[in-house]
Amino acid sequence: MPIASFPLPAHPVTRGPRHHFFGYYDKSPWDTAMRRMLALETTFMDRSPTGKDPALVGVIDLEHNREFTPVAESYAWHWQQGNMLRWLPGSDDREIIFNDLREGQFVAVILDLATGRERVLPRPVYALTPDGRGAVTVNFTRLHHFYAGYGYPGGPDDGQLDNPAPEDEGVWWLDLETGESRLVVSLAELAAYRPHSRMAGRPRYLNHLLFNPGGTRFIMLDRWMVGPGHLTRLYTASPDGPDLCLLADDDLVSHFDWYDSEHVLAWASVPGKGEHFFLFRDLSDEVKVVGSDVLTQDGHCSYSPDRQWLLTDTYPDREKMCTLILYHPATNRRFDLGRFYAPPQLADELRCDLHPRWSPDGRQVCFDSAHEGTRQMYLVEVGALLDSAV
Repeated sequence: MPIASFPLPAHPVTRGPRHHFFGYYDKSPWDTAMRRMLALETTFMDRSPTGKDPALVGVIDLEHNREFTPVAESYAWHWQQGNMLRWLPGSDDREIIFNDLREGQFVAVILDLATGRERVLPRPVYALTPDGRGAVTVNFTRLHHFYAGYGYPGGPDDGQLDNPAPEDEGVWWLDLETGESRLVVSLAELAAYRPHSRMAGRPRYLNHLLFNPGGTRFIMLDRWMVGPGHLTRLYTASPDGPDLCLLADDDLVSHFDWYDSEHVLAWASVPGKGEHFFLFRDLSDEVKVVGSDVLTQDGHCSYSPDRQWLLTDTYPDREKMCTLILYHPATNRRFDLGRFYAPPQLADELRCDLHPRWSPDGRQVCFDSAHEGTRQMYLVEVGALLDSAV
């Protein structure tokens, strides 16, 4: 059967009464040695942060008592993507990086866990290059205004929120060693790129940037407001270029992951093919459906480190349950690892999506959930399934 129920135990990594989460699905909370895990801690989970509510940044020792040890605090965070917390690539598990609000400005902080020394960069980060030397970022005030729950509250006045596509706003490249930055592609440039009537005069913003494994190109969602919702294009670009490539232009694009440095998996609408997970080839018109008969819903998708498996989830169904899924593309087999209750009071920007993430060795999965009454992080051992399933 293409779809099999294969429930596995979900072990709590964190515990209440305080709430713990990591954030988005496109980065890993583990260090490379898999001895520690990063997390955020809050005293509430049922309202939006204000910009004056700190989230504690902490480290969990997985080899001993699994206690959350705070190392910093952040005022630039939200429930969906956290504060872009992660281990800094190339630092030998010594440094972490996260966003913060300081003196009225959004910044990125690089913290040395061994010495406590920190380095503050003049812009926040969104996506890092695999070598940890650079990043791309966006205006988080604008993002918060047009898509609450993804940008940050409490920051500086934007001043251009009534401008649908500013020439001096868009994707910024940030050198993590020098702090220097430059505009890579502007919102005005995107608005002028193969325009159509549905986007004319509509306010634009950018979301979900991610570098390919080679660090040569990044992907982004270009969105513009239509009534209470938005329409979306999927672009790739070069931080040196921008050398834009419009991969999807049928109004709907959602979650994605790079399969390799040339191919992108994304839930999208493609003319004549409907809504599915599609594998796009960058800098080309090539596209093919993935898992059309078994992956029938949008989800937070990511490839295993060896690129043999796909991890994803679902949004709550009619019973308010989210499903954790492993999919094997080579055999078109899907394994449902568990179903987890999503409290209905945590809706819209407050929701606690599973946002599942792979461990560095591809043998474990971590996800966020509020199915036990508090927002916590959970761990599932999947190695035995991977070994026996194929």
